[in-house]
Amino acid sequence: MSERPPLPPFDRNSAIQKVRLAEDGWNSRDPAKVALAYSLESIWRNRSEFINGRDAIIQFLTRKWAKELEYRLIKELWAFTGNRIAVRFAYEWHDDSGNWFRSYGNENWEFNPDGLMQWRYASINDLPIRESERKYFWPLGRRPDDHPSLSDLGL
Repeated sequence: MSERPPLPPFDRNSAIQKVRLAEDGWNSRDPAKVALAYSLESIWRNRSEFINGRDAIIQFLTRKWAKELEYRLIKELWAFTGNRIAVRFAYEWHDDSGNWFRSYGNENWEFNPDGLMQWRYASINDLPIRESERKYFWPLGRRPDDHPSLSDLGL
């Protein structure tokens, strides 16, 4: 198993960096790449679904991004201590019928000494929005550094 810097214990800068790296990974929409940030035995609660291990993470993310089209995500650090980070996030997507949503949530993360996430607890709510209410317009992939944050957008 390889290390995934930054490593715990986190300070403010390393926690912000870890959050941005997670955001970048998820915006790639590459399940196999994203799964590498999690320990082999990682345990998740995502909404009402319980997921155990990298293979299950890959299967989950594959299903997720087949449904959530044009997915764009912003994460923001909420709190940190030692090997734990709490984030809030919002992402926009549409379904195969063209219905747009903004999904809001909070995640609690716990990392092992190698910097791999071993626990992820996510609470998420979906809000239907009109296409005209969208706020995320960057090309698919990594959010540009100069794009407003959640706080800047009033989210």
